[in-house]
Amino acid sequence: MRGAIVLLCVLAAGCARHPAPAVRVAPESAPQTVQTTAPETTAPAIDRTDWRLLLVNPWNPLPEDFQVELAALESGFSVDQRIYDDLQQMLGDARKDGMELVICSAYRTLEQQQWLYDARVERAAAEGFAEPGVEAGRWVAKPNTSEHQTGLALDITAAQYRCLTEDQDQTPEQRWLMDNAWRYGFILRYPQDKCAITGIGYEPWHYRYVGKAAATEMTRRGLCLEEYLGEG
Repeated sequence: MRGAIVLLCVLAAGCARHPAPAVRVAPESAPQTVQTTAPETTAPAIDRTDWRLLLVNPWNPLPEDFQVELAALESGFSVDQRIYDDLQQMLGDARKDGMELVICSAYRTLEQQQWLYDARVERAAAEGFAEPGVEAGRWVAKPNTSEHQTGLALDITAAQYRCLTEDQDQTPEQRWLMDNAWRYGFILRYPQDKCAITGIGYEPWHYRYVGKAAATEMTRRGLCLEEYLGEG
């Protein structure tokens, strides 16, 4: 319920250092570089039965027999227990780099997703949209078409800016995630240039676990999950 309350609020918004001694470098020495983008790799074979690649979107609802075993986070939210270790590693490394990340939503039950969707429909109707259900669906997935129900998706924001708006991508924390999430098996699920393919508006806070191999390949090629699975 805590996740629902946070999201409802969103729906209503909108050293100095001592100089180091000089070091002589041999002329033939080359400067070291740090990998900041996904490296060139051999594309992994795609197994559509892989749980990490479960596609849930407006056209692919959650399987009727879907079940998930959850692991609780310190924030009070839960995720699929199989992604827990990689998520904790990502959060820990971000913290070491000075990033203050906050998880404001993760796994949701069907009832929570229904409540959030209904609230967005009401808001769209109040704002005068001719088709409030359609407008609401651009921002809050209809029940059983939300990745949050899989336990594989999280909404992550900067601690100093917790609004779920496009300005989230201007925070250092979000830039860190966009540059590094793939290393831990996560992707920015709804990029700005993929809205027509994903069916969801730009959300620079929604991250989805797909596994390290797939995340590396998708990042290298600039693909969203639909495109990676050949449905884009």
